[in-house]
Amino acid sequence: MKPIEEKSRLLLESLRSFPSAVIGFSGGVDSALLCVAALRVLGPDKMLACLADGPSLPERERTAALETADGAGFPVRVYSATEMENPEYRKNGADRCYHCKADLFFHLRRLAEESGFTGVLYGANADDLGDFRPGHRAAVESGARAPLAETGLGKAEVRALARAWNLPVHDKPASPCLSSRIAYHEEVTEEKLRRIGAAEEILRALGVRELRVRCAEDGKAARIEALPEDRLRLSDGTVWSGLEREFRALGFRKVVLDAEGFRSGKLNAALSPEEKALALAGSKRPLY
Repeated sequence: MKPIEEKSRLLLESLRSFPSAVIGFSGGVDSALLCVAALRVLGPDKMLACLADGPSLPERERTAALETADGAGFPVRVYSATEMENPEYRKNGADRCYHCKADLFFHLRRLAEESGFTGVLYGANADDLGDFRPGHRAAVESGARAPLAETGLGKAEVRALARAWNLPVHDKPASPCLSSRIAYHEEVTEEKLRRIGAAEEILRALGVRELRVRCAEDGKAARIEALPEDRLRLSDGTVWSGLEREFRALGFRKVVLDAEGFRSGKLNAALSPEEKALALAGSKRPLY
């Protein structure tokens, strides 16, 4: 048996230990694969994908997630996320992700109770466990399970298995919530999130696929991160002039093209070791 086939077998076997489950679904490849695996094992009556809808979720991501669920045939319920009601989340400290995931698992537990389901699952993979992810602490505290991580499936293996199962999202770029674009310790507001989302749509309309628009200086400065081939195209005089004009119309006073290019999690580099340790407090305990 090929290694990926063995991992597939282990994943499906692990899901058989749950009589029923609700699953945090974002539309990304990790959670989509987990939902399809749960559908195969539990069937459509014993699993429910739950999509959090709020200001930090771009409309295109919401639409794409629903299309993914429809194409794969698993049931999905959209609920209203409430993390913006939490001042600790809006404060945007190093533990913002913890407060976001605490809100997620609160709603997943509620939806599980309403549905009469037992398990609460989410799509963390094995590689996520070695990254800076304060949200894992919320998972531990809530008792949520991460079957992909439990069976040792890393990022590359998740994509390979998604490709083997013919999931269209197997090569979908990672797309963290829009709040992750705002510099730490600068308040998260709906206006900033709207502005970031609109700016990224402008870039996608130009054919840029992997990107981030980082937001700083209280929402007035935008830093565009893109891959080398896209940076070269965006830096063209005519293209750049048009971008600056459109970004300024959104309310950005300063627009720069990041010379280092796209790198996931770049804002984390601004955090001190002490801030990271505090945000991760308690998350050293096993996930499951």
